[in-house]
Amino acid sequence: MTARPAQAAAEGDTAPGEAPDDNLRRFAAIWSRAIYPVTATSMTRAEFEDHLVPLARILRDTLRAAPFDPRAAVQVGTALIAAHCTDPEALPSILGIIDAYLVLYCPPQPALPADESRVRCARLQHAVSVGFSQALRERTLREQESLSRAALAAQAEAESALAASEARFRAVFECAAVGIGIADLDGRVLEVNDAMARMFGGRERLMRHNVSYWAQADKEPDQRALSAELLRGERDGYHMEKAYPRPDGSVLWANLQVSLLRDPAGNPQYQMALMEDITERRGLLSRLRHQATHDALTGLPNRALFFERLDQALTASGPTGRIGVCYLDLDGFKTVNDSLGHAVGDRLLVAVADRLSDCVTGPDQIVARIGGDEFVALCTDPADQHEVTDLATRILQALSTPVLVDGRELPVHGSIGIVHGPVGDRTAADVLRSADITMYRAKDLGGNRYEVADPDSDARAITRHGLTNGLPGALERGEFFIEYQPLIGLVDGAVHGAEALVRWCHPAHGILGPDRFIPLAEASGQIVPLGRWVLEQAARQAREWQDEHDGDGAPRVNVNLSPIQLHHPDLVAEVARVLDETGLSPRSLCLEVTESALIGADEDQLKPLRQIADLGVDIALDDFGTGYSNLSSLRWLPLSVLKLDRAFTRGMRQHPADPVDLKIVEGVVSLAHGLGLTVTVEGIETRTQAEHLRALGCDTGQGWYYARPGPPDRLHRLTLADAS
Repeated sequence: MTARPAQAAAEGDTAPGEAPDDNLRRFAAIWSRAIYPVTATSMTRAEFEDHLVPLARILRDTLRAAPFDPRAAVQVGTALIAAHCTDPEALPSILGIIDAYLVLYCPPQPALPADESRVRCARLQHAVSVGFSQALRERTLREQESLSRAALAAQAEAESALAASEARFRAVFECAAVGIGIADLDGRVLEVNDAMARMFGGRERLMRHNVSYWAQADKEPDQRALSAELLRGERDGYHMEKAYPRPDGSVLWANLQVSLLRDPAGNPQYQMALMEDITERRGLLSRLRHQATHDALTGLPNRALFFERLDQALTASGPTGRIGVCYLDLDGFKTVNDSLGHAVGDRLLVAVADRLSDCVTGPDQIVARIGGDEFVALCTDPADQHEVTDLATRILQALSTPVLVDGRELPVHGSIGIVHGPVGDRTAADVLRSADITMYRAKDLGGNRYEVADPDSDARAITRHGLTNGLPGALERGEFFIEYQPLIGLVDGAVHGAEALVRWCHPAHGILGPDRFIPLAEASGQIVPLGRWVLEQAARQAREWQDEHDGDGAPRVNVNLSPIQLHHPDLVAEVARVLDETGLSPRSLCLEVTESALIGADEDQLKPLRQIADLGVDIALDDFGTGYSNLSSLRWLPLSVLKLDRAFTRGMRQHPADPVDLKIVEGVVSLAHGLGLTVTVEGIETRTQAEHLRALGCDTGQGWYYARPGPPDRLHRLTLADAS
């Protein structure tokens, strides 16, 4: 039909990425090459290409419009008919070029997901088809009307004059490509031409039925009313698209134009019908509609049709109506594609689609594939939530049996997010977003289950998403700051150092602690630039303390190191650079790494830490006691400090202390000191805890008993606050 992009490039076409007007003209050039040969126009090829440029601009602007409304593309189909693109081969070529090249040369701005771009393009094709068909029908009707007037003139001339006029009329009547039939005012069929006889499977069948039979063939009340007005002389004609049964059981779709023939005095005398067989055209439009609204792989409704049905359901139900949606994502489908190939994955999707189709129990339910391994089921106005959860249960049960592909049994499971409740003012996008969020909650809970949407959970997920997206900009805008919690010597009570704790001053949510955004930063990869910034800021602050103390007895700074940072290839270079740029003594810096990140690590994973330790930087094992606690590994880890988790000190808040906690801490301290490590204890909240830990030989401690995290200038103004 048309050259694909790779072929177009091979012919010397300009590649996508040029200036927008160049891309628009290039699209028009490709379009012209495809449809000019089947266009009956007096324009040259260059003129025809210029004629297509504004039509291409309409398609581009409609594709990019927000909100998206494909109806503007109807005028493109109308304009193409006006340019004489009326050949039967023209419409497939027109739509094929839009499908293959519109998104490539005129992509939406800002960029949309590929599925959404394809949906928009498909709906634009449908709108162009509508405009093309409507314009072609109107053109045909005008031609029919012209023919009708010619027939009337011929008949009148034949009645009043010569046999030659009768011969001319007969020639027009018999040779016309459209069907023509004449009946009296009582509905008796008087004459039909060969074209009409072929349409209905024979002249005799037409002649033996009254017009009223054909008028009511599909029980069309509008035609009966129009026909009555015509026979009374209240109108001169009417037209409509109408279906007629054929003897072979098929259906004829005709573009019907009925006109009233009057005598010289103006009185109604005959009725004449002109019919154009549009069965093939309607079939083409139906096929195009199906292709635009159904998934090519599974045959299920696609994203475009699902949103159309969901919009209809939301509109029809009204604010007080109810809606039910099940959003399904297959668990572990990517593993199938990666290990067995996409061909096996496609066959698995087809099998899943067949099973999901069997789960639909009525016309008020629909299952669609909206992309990849994601499917969605819609219940229109369900009686209650139980009806929707029943559908989800049927889906999970249908997926419980392995799928046999190429002699291999593939287990298949899915996670489902359910949205059920009043329509209210929710849009289709709101409903699907809530279902998507809930589906991921089902995945987080282990998968192979369904969860029902909860507004609070949705709000938390949306907030997390907003925080994740805001992390890069927040760092650039300087929204992060650092507070410092002192590390106190348990024997001398002096400030030995401070742990740097990052905070986010969010413009909407206020001050956020690290527990709110550090996991998001780790999941999104933003922990690397954020951790680099914290290291730089903390090192500069430690250098200031170093200058204040003339380098003697200056507090050191502890900086937390994420496991992701630990595996970053530039970690050692970054630490060395920060020490060099700030002039900070390596002994004034301690990097804290969690126990889970170190215990069980191989030599390659520990190499960066060994190199950092070789620089003179202390390494602390944070949260010791919460992970595997493989004590034997402590002797070969590059550690200087053991930070004991607060879980072991809770039993020491009062006298007498928990004897088990005392024994555990005593053993850990003895082991650490035996390995040349110092011991820091977190979470000291009472004087009693501090006394117990001092007696057990712990070296330093931190907690609210000494000070809460605060600005660096508060480091030396501590007020003990016994939390007991």
